Amino acid sequence: MTGVRHGDGPQGRPETTEEAHALLRSLLGAWALSACSAEEAAAVEDHLTECAPCAEEALRLRDAVGLLHHERDLDLDPLLRSRVLDNCLGRRPARIPVPAWAGPYDAETARLDALLQDIGRAEWHAPVRLRWFADGRPTSRPTDVSGVIGHLLAVDGLVAAAVGLDDPVAPYGENPYEAGSFARNPYGRDPYEAGPFARYPYGKGPGGEGPYGAGPYGAGPYGNDPEGEGRPGPGPAERTEAFWRALEESGDERCLRDPWRHQAHTLVRTVSLAGRGVTELPVPYGTYTLPLRDALLERAFECWLHADDIASAVAYPYDPPAGPHLHEMIDLAVRLLPAALAERRRSGLAGPARTLVRAGAPGRSLRLEVEGAGGGHWYVALDSPAALAGPERQVALVALDGVEFCRLVAGHLTPEEAAAGQEGDREAIRDVLHTAASLSHL
Repeated sequence: MTGVRHGDGPQGRPETTEEAHALLRSLLGAWALSACSAEEAAAVEDHLTECAPCAEEALRLRDAVGLLHHERDLDLDPLLRSRVLDNCLGRRPARIPVPAWAGPYDAETARLDALLQDIGRAEWHAPVRLRWFADGRPTSRPTDVSGVIGHLLAVDGLVAAAVGLDDPVAPYGENPYEAGSFARNPYGRDPYEAGPFARYPYGKGPGGEGPYGAGPYGAGPYGNDPEGEGRPGPGPAERTEAFWRALEESGDERCLRDPWRHQAHTLVRTVSLAGRGVTELPVPYGTYTLPLRDALLERAFECWLHADDIASAVAYPYDPPAGPHLHEMIDLAVRLLPAALAERRRSGLAGPARTLVRAGAPGRSLRLEVEGAGGGHWYVALDSPAALAGPERQVALVALDGVEFCRLVAGHLTPEEAAAGQEGDREAIRDVLHTAASLSHL
């Protein structure tokens, strides 16, 4: 194909805006197939950031191209994908790459999808027991492989709705607080109705006018109070149970792999095209809220653990995430520990704070040594989330394997089973380990 330059028409005369638009739109099919020259691709991608209709059409074409590709299975050389991507990116760097903070979710959903491709139809009904830690003891819920995918679909829908995509739970109810069902996507069934990203909540930022209400976690669809009436929205457990119940009552027995897979692909594509300004977008989890970058990392963590549940149910080998991704998951859990410990203390489930310090001042700390792939060391503030955790006032040490720590956070291990090495203040160690287990949920 011939090169394209913005503003130049036939015989070198300047193109009108309409001519340039028509020419670039005609290249969308070739761009979706990666058949454009580097110059043409650059012109098309620059145009997509300015033209909503063309961006929408480009997304549709990219989805269509995906249907032309054969699915892979887990029997491929595990390094093949990395080698191919490295070679391709070395020849032509991606103009719209997956951001690093979305990489773990992209990788874990791809691994689970490959597992689902390899299992037989009958194995979708293999029994699976979902486990977590609640009220100080292990808790579980029986389901099957299909139910696990329904759970992931329903909870990932919290993130999807936060970026303006369809909520998969929405078709089963009209109002989030009537008859135990959930609302439709507040942006309508078509998030691109007024052009891609037109209704996305990336407007005027936290604390000002726009979708955040009176603050980053205030009233509105992205805070903990969807209707602005002081009530938290439905969390992961409520959404899952409602989704399972609705599927059972409606007699809907379709395979959930395709809708889950489509939602995962659309989420990754959406955050990749949205740019840097969305990482702090609040995602409500019912009684608490996470910024988008942490919410997507939490969903990667859940995807891995539930993929491992499925693999165990069908006797399939399944490895932990890559070391750098595992490190990010551990880091997220550790960052959540001080606030979770303070909440347990307010509920009488942890020992009292020993010392009070100013925000940012060194406070009592526990050193967490995580071994193996993805490991490292962290300090956990014990008396206040606002205190500075560090070696200056270390009172305890816990050492354990990285995968074991993740299994503790997921509620798959009890605090008594988890720690391989302990030293120092026994109460601090017990409180931190029980708090880690309390981070788990259905």
